[in-house]
Amino acid sequence: MLPVLLAPLADEFILFNLFRYLTFRTGGALLTALVIAFVIGPGLIRWLRNKQGEGQPIRQDGPETHFKKRGTPTMGGLMILIGIAVSTLLWADITNTYVWIVLLVTVGFGALGFVDDYLKLTRRNTKGMPGKLKLAGQVTLALVATLWFIAATPAPLDTGLAVPFFKDLLIQLGWFLVPFAVFVIVGASNAVNLTDGLDGLAIVPVMIAAGVFGFIAYLAGNVIFADYLQIHHVAGTGELAIFCGALIGGGLGFLWFNAPPAMVFMGDTGSLSMGGALGAISVITKHEFVLAIVGGLFVLETVSVIVQVASYKLTGKRVFAMAPLHHHFEKKGWAEPTIVIRFWIIAAILALIGLSTLKLR
Repeated sequence: MLPVLLAPLADEFILFNLFRYLTFRTGGALLTALVIAFVIGPGLIRWLRNKQGEGQPIRQDGPETHFKKRGTPTMGGLMILIGIAVSTLLWADITNTYVWIVLLVTVGFGALGFVDDYLKLTRRNTKGMPGKLKLAGQVTLALVATLWFIAATPAPLDTGLAVPFFKDLLIQLGWFLVPFAVFVIVGASNAVNLTDGLDGLAIVPVMIAAGVFGFIAYLAGNVIFADYLQIHHVAGTGELAIFCGALIGGGLGFLWFNAPPAMVFMGDTGSLSMGGALGAISVITKHEFVLAIVGGLFVLETVSVIVQVASYKLTGKRVFAMAPLHHHFEKKGWAEPTIVIRFWIIAAILALIGLSTLKLR
């Protein structure tokens, strides 16, 4: 909104020229979302605690250490969502279609997560919304976002699939891109959701991934940088750097209250929305495979669940003491902060590997 209102006045007030620069507006979005989280956080947590009473239900078959967290409120993802939405609308170019596509996915998936969290609280169990219904909602939102993206993007990028390490390769999938993109968005959403099991475990890797994709969006949206790095130029994606900055700011503000011992959990309200947002950005910037590298921690957590379920159904035996993977290490006696920090380190290493794909071509 601010660039639309103030940038045209730059000839009269030179200071307004700053609103033409993505870097300035990204920093502004980050700080705005951070301040919003700090300001609304304490009141939101008190409100959630008063409304929820016993807080998020704890899995009876989960690690014993989690029972001491009983009474901690959930739905803290609202703090992040509010920060992201307000900051993005304030600092981004609201005439940019890609901004609205990502906001649709973020808010839509957040709404699904909110309903899921609400049902868990009212029913006092960890089941929440029926899995098929939640998946149907995710697929519908991802489908709308994908079709909107295809309509807004010129050929051949609209239905093309870029492959890392190959500078000119763009595989034309045609309408097969639709199910692929839906899979990426929904898969990323659920992968982050599975990772969100310990205090601070999911939010930091999400912020790391957001930082990487904010950088990628900036480069892909700049014809000069895209040509130099030999990545596909997608005009207009630079504005998504502002969204990523807002996500980082909101995430930092949330982490202030989610740091061990957590005062609030993000719940599906936060995890589904942020994972979906990362998936949507990867599709728009044509870096879907890079997301699998940068978000490798989320992939690893998801694979651990798939392997566990498949092994138990086929052989009656479990590969891990408990899935997802972070619970396996809890069962093995690792302290929660040890697991969280080591997983953060893994996420940072994977982010650096993902960034290297921009030059290795």
